[in-house]
Amino acid sequence: MRIRPIPPDELDPRLREVHDGIAGLVTEEQGRVVILDDDGALVGPFAAMLRFPTFGVPALFLQRAVAAEARLDPIVREVAILTVGAAYGARYMLYAHERTADEVGLAAAQVATLAAGGRPSGLSDEQAVAHDVAMALTSGRILPDSTYDRATQLLGHDGVGELVFLIGSYCLIAMVLNCFDVPVPGRAQPTAQP
Repeated sequence: MRIRPIPPDELDPRLREVHDGIAGLVTEEQGRVVILDDDGALVGPFAAMLRFPTFGVPALFLQRAVAAEARLDPIVREVAILTVGAAYGARYMLYAHERTADEVGLAAAQVATLAAGGRPSGLSDEQAVAHDVAMALTSGRILPDSTYDRATQLLGHDGVGELVFLIGSYCLIAMVLNCFDVPVPGRAQPTAQP
């Protein structure tokens, strides 16, 4: 990791409040995902978000809005997120969302295929179109009309809007993770810089 997670006691009061809110919320919602190090500092994308709060805190608000206003089926969401994580090779994102996908009921073989960058068999129509939309958008292409029409037919106009903001927000997270070389907890890590 290229930056050091900030122990909560080193944060100013405003950022400490943000830290504590994230720690409480993520621990409650994703208990199987390690988000705190031994010093109680947030890891994953959160370390960079707190290190660069001018941009990181608004990014957190976007993530929170995308989660709080979710209407898409949780499996559809996880298919899209894993597709983004695989497209960018974002290790921490794949680590966290492989566990989340398992919790919401995505089959282990499907999770593994998505994490490897593939399109698994046995996806529902809604799940498959979420994968197709995420693949097209993460490749930097305009979404083909046929894919957009199919997504709108299956997810509705608002569902497509939610999906694109979900994909976009996780593309941002993947870039943060990759820029700062955020590792998976429990695996060997290089020394962090201050």
